[in-house]
Amino acid sequence: MDLTIAAMLVQDGITSGAIYALLALAMVLVFTVTRVILIPQGELISFGALTFCFLQLGMTPPTLWLLAGLGVVSTVCGIIQAIRHRRPRTIPRIVVTDLVFPLAIAAATLWLAPTGLGLVGQILLTLAIVTPLGPLLYRIVFEPLAESSVLVLLVAAMASHVALVGAGLLMFGAEGFRADPLSDSALIVGDIIVSGQNIAVVAICLVLMGIFYFVAEHTRTGRALRATAVNRLGARLVGIPTALSGRIAFGTAALVGAASGVLIAPITTVYYDTGFLIGLKGFVGAIVGGLASYPAAALAAIVIGVVESLSSFSASAFKEMIVFALIIPVLLWRSYRHVSTERD
Repeated sequence: MDLTIAAMLVQDGITSGAIYALLALAMVLVFTVTRVILIPQGELISFGALTFCFLQLGMTPPTLWLLAGLGVVSTVCGIIQAIRHRRPRTIPRIVVTDLVFPLAIAAATLWLAPTGLGLVGQILLTLAIVTPLGPLLYRIVFEPLAESSVLVLLVAAMASHVALVGAGLLMFGAEGFRADPLSDSALIVGDIIVSGQNIAVVAICLVLMGIFYFVAEHTRTGRALRATAVNRLGARLVGIPTALSGRIAFGTAALVGAASGVLIAPITTVYYDTGFLIGLKGFVGAIVGGLASYPAAALAAIVIGVVESLSSFSASAFKEMIVFALIIPVLLWRSYRHVSTERD
């Protein structure tokens, strides 16, 4: 391997790592706020990518029917919960946010999808379709289990993953799709050609990370999310609605998943289950960060992307094994560092 090939591989690794870093940040956010290991993150990636591909083809994405269906189920669950807790005043708000809003997005998509929209319009519409899936999923599956153990939440996350994979196969079929590149330009640096697609992916990821940091550190919503992550009961006692915090965290994860899907759609052929493996690599980054540290998770995810790219050249048959093996020394180190004591 000469330096030119190594530089090209590192370039591709940084591009993949930037996407993994976004996913790792979203998983850390969801876990710290809700204690849910977001296994369905992969399906949100696939849905985002395939929705984008359908919009580029001028077709109505079948994700609309999933959005409408989850909206109806979420509305019913919300109304039942409001009646059970004797809060009838919240029913109109539930109907607007969980039913009217998703149906409005579906109606707008049915009208706009055949028009072509243009690249920016297709990206924005993809984000608008996929992002509400996160809060609706939280309302239906995880909000009733909010006080359960992490193990119960993990089982619910696995069940959600299986259900969404089946829904993806039903909606999109087994055929793969690939989108047009976000940019056809290229930057030549010496003997190295940096594609405009890679530049666009890294730039968009950096912008999203910057927005993520700004919201977390400099807004009331970000402070509320951090308070919920630190002490859920204490946050509730000072008036922070922890259920709303959970929906915001899931909405952020869905937005990140949709954006990641848009970014990977021009790079590789996307199938209904493609996002699962990509989400797992983001999860490895989150684990290296201890599911608590955002900078550590992002840095680890970028390293994972570079290792994956270099492995694909020197040991392509074992690249996935090498990537996932990175988690083993981290877990061993953490297990030796944090010695648990069994209580009587």
